[in-house]
Amino acid sequence: MKNKLLPIIVASVTLLSFPKADYAQAPNLGSAAAYALFTTVGAVTNSGTTYLTKVTGNVGTNSSPTITGFGNVDGVMTYSGSTLSSQCAADVLAAYDSLGKAKVDSTLGLVIGGYTLHAGTYMMPSSGAATLNGVLTLNAKGDTNAVFIFKTSQAFSSTAKSKIKLINGAKACNVFWRVDGAVGIGTGNVFRGTIISGGAISLSTGDTLEGRALTINGAVLVDSLLAYTPVGCGSPLLTGPGFPTLATTSCYGIFSSNGAVTNAGATFVKGDVGTNVGLTTGFNALNVTGTIHPKPDGSTAICATDLGNLYTYLNTLPADIQLLFPAQLGHSLVLTPHTYIMKAAVTFVDTLYMNAEGNSNAIFVIQVNGALSASKHAKVKLINGAQAKNIFWKVDGAVSLNDSTVFNGTIVCNNGAIDMHSGVTVNGGVFTTNGQLITDTVNVTMTSVCVPAGIVPVMYSNTQAITVYPNPFKSSITIAIQDISQADNYELKVYNVLGKEVMGKVITNQTTTLGTNELASGMYFYQLLNNNVLVQSGKLVSQQ
Repeated sequence: MKNKLLPIIVASVTLLSFPKADYAQAPNLGSAAAYALFTTVGAVTNSGTTYLTKVTGNVGTNSSPTITGFGNVDGVMTYSGSTLSSQCAADVLAAYDSLGKAKVDSTLGLVIGGYTLHAGTYMMPSSGAATLNGVLTLNAKGDTNAVFIFKTSQAFSSTAKSKIKLINGAKACNVFWRVDGAVGIGTGNVFRGTIISGGAISLSTGDTLEGRALTINGAVLVDSLLAYTPVGCGSPLLTGPGFPTLATTSCYGIFSSNGAVTNAGATFVKGDVGTNVGLTTGFNALNVTGTIHPKPDGSTAICATDLGNLYTYLNTLPADIQLLFPAQLGHSLVLTPHTYIMKAAVTFVDTLYMNAEGNSNAIFVIQVNGALSASKHAKVKLINGAQAKNIFWKVDGAVSLNDSTVFNGTIVCNNGAIDMHSGVTVNGGVFTTNGQLITDTVNVTMTSVCVPAGIVPVMYSNTQAITVYPNPFKSSITIAIQDISQADNYELKVYNVLGKEVMGKVITNQTTTLGTNELASGMYFYQLLNNNVLVQSGKLVSQQ
């Protein structure tokens, strides 16, 4: 028992004998910062079930052994002979050398864990292999720039279920492990920081790595790993591509440019429903917050043109990342703001996470060069600020969403039918340029701000200047000013779906009632101006 406690006692005494040192400097990772897994000499292998290893970040090797066993990776696969892999190899070596030269502030024992460390550069003895056992807490003491560097000239390992905990502003992007020998992380670990090793690196079943596993010489072996490059410390803010011009497609929840739109069951839609060639049938007006266009009209003609433009934009975006296994989409894969491409038909199962990394304006575009099929109960989930209105699925082929699928994002299908089965929920628009569109007891909510033709959209605060009621209306509407003291020169304008002004009124009283008998059934849009400045807008529905 005494021998087992000795390394921890020695480490604690050694730490107490050193003065405070918060001056460790992070190395420049260069292009290696984009990699979750990389080796300069060796293979990168996932030995478990392909889709059970989930990686956000590039995976690469700079030698002839290849990358094997991986499913879809939220990053770029780079191989020997490419400019990317050779540059990464040079940057990993430079960072390895830089960490080697870092001035040591304190010396640890061979076994670390069970205590708290502050920022600094720590050295583990050369008398044997070092081990992480239990929980190691890194305390930045409120300094988000605090850097932690750990070095050993021997091998490094961790016991099962060990954990690195970050507190008081400590960040994984500021933690570095420079190991001269091999690295072996035990099962079920939560490991944080960038490992740069002179030997092979092995990560075990159930491990989570918030950081990177990089080596200058040796294989990288993983099994059922969750790995993601850390955010912060100057890492680029992912924004994705530019937001597309939606124009009048923003007003439709369900639309086909050329094909019948047919519903069965109690389907609820927020947004217009229609087709520009064929008929729209089976929808209950009481369940549609918008206009049902039973046959083609001026609005559907404009939407068909705008949909073609939207498809062209999404289809011609250059892709950042290719998901190599379209038949395995889902399985709790995490995607970040990028333009993705899959060059074959897609089968979506289980769960797909959209991670905005804290940027609520980040855009996701998924290009599918083939059909898209979602299995029963498949779900697209939004995390870390991701919004359905910022997600777009371009599909070249038929789309089938099976029972109880929950789908976030706007679907833009080209030359394919769309079939949505019972219980499907779509947060976004559902469009096809050419094909029938069938729904059966589904919920579709268009998430973008409706922009009728010829009307400029407005984003306003949650505090409403006026209330317009009833809505839906029949013979009249009443406009109530919330705070009459704020009204200077209010003017209300009402437009039809083609953007033509059909009513205008200067509002001077606390409440004003306007007759609407001349407004046919359908959707209208109002704008409230105060001294010619747009302060509020919204939808109105006439039920004459």
